[in-house]
Amino acid sequence: MGASYHQFCPVAKAMELLDERWTMLLVRELVLGSQHFNDLRRGLPRMSPTLLSKRLNQLVRAGIVEKRVDGHDVRYLLTPAGKELQTVVESVGLWGVRWIGTLGDEDLDPKLLMWDMHRNVDRDAVVEPPQVVHFVFDDVRGASRRWWIVIDQDETEVCDIDPERPVSVTVTSNLRTLTEIWRGDLSWAQAQRTGAIRLDGPTPLRRAVPAWFPPTGFAQAVRPA
Repeated sequence: MGASYHQFCPVAKAMELLDERWTMLLVRELVLGSQHFNDLRRGLPRMSPTLLSKRLNQLVRAGIVEKRVDGHDVRYLLTPAGKELQTVVESVGLWGVRWIGTLGDEDLDPKLLMWDMHRNVDRDAVVEPPQVVHFVFDDVRGASRRWWIVIDQDETEVCDIDPERPVSVTVTSNLRTLTEIWRGDLSWAQAQRTGAIRLDGPTPLRRAVPAWFPPTGFAQAVRPA
């Protein structure tokens, strides 16, 4: 638990647990369905493993998370108390889209973007899987420049090394453009019209890709005029 505010207000009591650095983002990952330590790390790439372990233990002690061990399989699951935080996470996210819209360059992270997109693929919209989408960030240098999302019938995988499978469509853009599309700040069609994003591949698949990657739920937030 964080330092006490010494107030009887239930908001103050809740924030004694939740306002420590990374805690609410960790809850976000659990709400989104991550259960294993390595998956939580991929959703929080800038959080150290040591701090992640510490925050998980705090949430377990607080009754927000249940740690289940089955042999070598260790999973972290939200308790009923933790599941009630889903509406809190969603409300904060929607508020952030509406009122804290500015993205700095330091906020752009290809690893997190690809991880988030891969776990939200609409597999029902994907015709004749498997399909492989190759993403190229033309403003990124090094190993994070190229990514592949492999969509199979029953699972989706994100790769930062060529999976050596036939590519269905190649998506080329800068990192900010694809991040804004994913957040709902920009539509695929708008970005294509301006040339900010390019899709290469058979026409039916190029047209289908936006439906495979529908924007995050926070994109539904109505922006202020």
